This record gives sequence, C-alpha cells and structure tokens, in this order.
Amino acid sequence: LNILVDTGSSNFAVAGVPDPDVTSYFNPELSSTYRSEGIEVTVKYSQGSWTGVLGTDVITMPKGLYGSYTINIATILESENFFLPGVKWHGILGLAYDALAKPSSSVETFFDSLVRQAKIPNIFSLQMCGAGLPVAGSGTNGGSLVLGGIEPSLYTGDIWYTPIKEEWYYQVEILKLEVGGQNLELDCREYNADKAIVDSGTTLLRLPEKVFSAVVQAIARTSLIQEFSSGFWTGSQLACWDRAEKPWSLFPKLSIYLRDENSSRSFRISILPQLYIQPILVIGDNLQCYRFGISSSTNALVIGATVMEGFYVIFDRAQRRVGFAVSPCAEADGSPVSEIEGPFTTADVASNCVSSVSLHEPVLWIASYALMSLCGIILLVLIVLLLIPPRCQHRYTDNDVVNDESSLVRHRWK
Repeated sequence: LNILVDTGSSNFAVAGVPDPDVTSYFNPELSSTYRSEGIEVTVKYSQGSWTGVLGTDVITMPKGLYGSYTINIATILESENFFLPGVKWHGILGLAYDALAKPSSSVETFFDSLVRQAKIPNIFSLQMCGAGLPVAGSGTNGGSLVLGGIEPSLYTGDIWYTPIKEEWYYQVEILKLEVGGQNLELDCREYNADKAIVDSGTTLLRLPEKVFSAVVQAIARTSLIQEFSSGFWTGSQLACWDRAEKPWSLFPKLSIYLRDENSSRSFRISILPQLYIQPILVIGDNLQCYRFGISSSTNALVIGATVMEGFYVIFDRAQRRVGFAVSPCAEADGSPVSEIEGPFTTADVASNCVSSVSLHEPVLWIASYALMSLCGIILLVLIVLLLIPPRCQHRYTDNDVVNDESSLVRHRWK
C-alpha cells in the first residue's frame, strides 16, 4: 500500500474496505497478526475525513530497521473527500505528536512505537521531491523518509534549526515574510495566528487571510505581469503560457524568516517561483497551464509541500526543533529553486511572536464553552434577581457569601 506521509496528524490508517478511488486495501480478516481494539475513531482534516476501527498489527521495515514491530493501525471503513479520484495512496501515516492522536492521546503513534521498540533516536527527516521538478542525478521523484536519523546525501550546505514551540503539530515561530526582498511590514503575530506549522500533508503554502492578501498584492506589484485574473490568486483559475515560455522569470522570490535556536538570531528559507507557480495541465500542443501554490487559511500558517519540496526537513523531536537544509532535488534546469541564508538579527521583531493563549485541544474548547455558558446562566440569574421586588429577595447570611475560593476568577487559562 502507498501511504501519504503526514506531519500534520498522528494516526496511522489504511483503507479497510473497497473504495471506488482506491486501487488496493488492507483486509484485516486475512491477517493472522491483526487484533481489533473494537474502538471507533474519526479523524477530520482541513479537507476530508474518515471513520474506522482501531486495531494493532505487526509491521516490518524494508530497509535499515530489521525486526517486527507492533503498532496501532486504523482500518478506514467510511470516508468523505479523503480518497480522491486519481490519488495514488491508500492510507495515511501521521507523524505528529500524540496530542493529536484520535480518539485520544493515549493511542501511541506509529513513530513513538518505533522509537520505543526499535530503540532508534527520536528524530526523523523528510526529503520531498516534487513530481513537477526534474531530479538531479540518479534519484527518484519520490523523495525519502528517514526514520531515526539524518542522511547527509539528502542535503547540501548547513542545517538551520528553529525551536518547536509546542508539541502537538510541529509548531514553529515565523518572524516575517519577504516578497522579492521586500518586507511585508506586518506585525509578526499575524504570521503565527493562531499557529504556524510544518505539515507535509498540506499541498500548498497556506497563509492567514491578512498575510495572504499582503503576499498577493506584493507579488502582483512585483511581478512583470500588468493584468492578472483574481481567479488565479484564489485558486479558481489556471494561468496558461506557450510551452516555449517559462513564466517563472516574471515572478519574485518568497522568503520566510524563522527564529533560530539562539533567539536573538533568525534565518530565512526562500523559494523561487518554480515552487509556487506550479505546472498542472497541458492543453493541446502549445499551452502549459499553472496554478498558484499559495492559498488563504482561516486558522493557521501552514508550511506545506509547496515550500517543503525545496528542503530536507529534519523533525528533531529529541531536541524539540525542526531543521531545514537545501535539498539537491530542488533544481530546475540545473539551478537551485530554494535557498537558506542567515544568521540575521531579530532586533527588529518582537521577542515573542506566538500568542500565549492556546486553546487548541478539543477538551479545552469544550471546557471554555461550558464556562462561557455557565457565566451566561449566572448573569441571567443575577439579572432576574435584580428585577425581583426587594420583599421577595432572600436575606443572605454569612454562609451564603461567594468568596474568592469558590469563584471562577482564579481559574484562569494559562
């Protein structure tokens, strides 16, 4: 089975029944080692969802890790907008932290199981080589997933690390964005609203709406195209050029600044237009059509495949950091389409660009809504009491007084 490698979720799941959009599936009844837990699980993504049953089974690794390992696996029984026409994969490997595991964080993730049983270092790395890019040398377009370490042949130059701000998604801190070398001049908290994550399961570079709008304006202003359809920027239209033309020279470089491990420094990862102006469709003999590899987001800045395809990305969970190095497969016509530069000073940005209020766990959302409802009820009761004539009001005794110990004021969210 082909498995989608997803650093933005935490469940390992494969198709467990036939599906019109899936060429193969796992039949647990034919496995002598599969054990069903009988627990239903539903996972929702930014696009699509599935429902299945949790179980365990034994896996072996084709290279490097010898031996058998028992891991949690969900068999997908129903799905919506998850398996799509033409997809080449039959399941998903979630490599984020157990905080995101469904139905609860007590479900040990695939990689945690591997670290515990195979005793490998708590680090993995990912080189994504885009299908639209030619590959230098004898590599393949597939890229590489390295479990337990770093492979020197998969990157050039130095590895630059940024701290993981919180262990659920791989949440990082973005300090600023530049288009064509020009700073967008936004408050750095705009880039991290309400989180900034590194997610291989997201196809595009997704930006909070305010940031997206600023980026589109800057690209339109900097590009050499006078008139451009708004549908191209929103993803509803493709832009087509003669196949002999290469439109990338018309567009600027895009740079993302990340905080270095030394918090007074930063470094920037840059992608050239070859990564975000993406060839999608050929029409007839002469036209090549492209899409815009950046989209708006309502709840996060997501460094997805559009950016990750330019880099070898190291998820160093042991030292709570994400590393970036230039990937040799990110080349077009013999020239690199990604860059890393640094260090830069962070004197011009806030000491912390990430909001300290974080209500991302479902239980916290539920608790917060419950508290708001409770406050609303209390407020309603107080209003009713104020409207009741004084003769009907209860005469309070000392035992009725609501003191600080019993009030909600002291139970503030961290």
